[in-house]
Amino acid sequence: MDQPPDIENRPTLGADLRALRKSRGATLSWLAGELNRSVGWLSQVERDLSQPSVGDLRHIAAALDVPLSMLFGHAAAPAEEAGHVVRAGARRQIGSGEGGGGLVEELLSPDLTDDFEMVHSTFAPRSRAGEIIRRETQEVGFMISGRLELWIEGRTLTVGPGDSFRIRGEAHEWINPYDEAAVAIWVIAPPVY
Repeated sequence: MDQPPDIENRPTLGADLRALRKSRGATLSWLAGELNRSVGWLSQVERDLSQPSVGDLRHIAAALDVPLSMLFGHAAAPAEEAGHVVRAGARRQIGSGEGGGGLVEELLSPDLTDDFEMVHSTFAPRSRAGEIIRRETQEVGFMISGRLELWIEGRTLTVGPGDSFRIRGEAHEWINPYDEAAVAIWVIAPPVY
């Protein structure tokens, strides 16, 4: 075994969700209803047989009245790196890309104790947010690869590799109408995950 036992035995997202739901006195039926999802789907998520999307996780956090970051465990790191370094294989994945517009994000920040967070975002080909997003944040993105169309307060802008953009609490939506995935690094203040 190359990994320390604490990595192999750390709680799963499903186990964390079940514990959080039960601690709030919520039933599977109630939470499934709040999410407009089936009890079977939620049960599969709690047993780690299905992965919720980023959108699903946002709705779960809202229904249980917790910050989204509470749904993600911290990856184990050597003591000398903890709080300073996040290794590529130890990033916290946020969502699965299924049913949430094709977006998969990984938290690049060691934790959420700073005034900002960094996120690695991969947008699947032919995907879109599917909803207008407005949050009280300042966000800056840098495109690594692929192209995105950004709708920001009624303007449609196309960004590609090497381009950067900023969103200041404005209504926006991302769209990847292209046949290749797009990858961006986002800096968001204050943290939303």
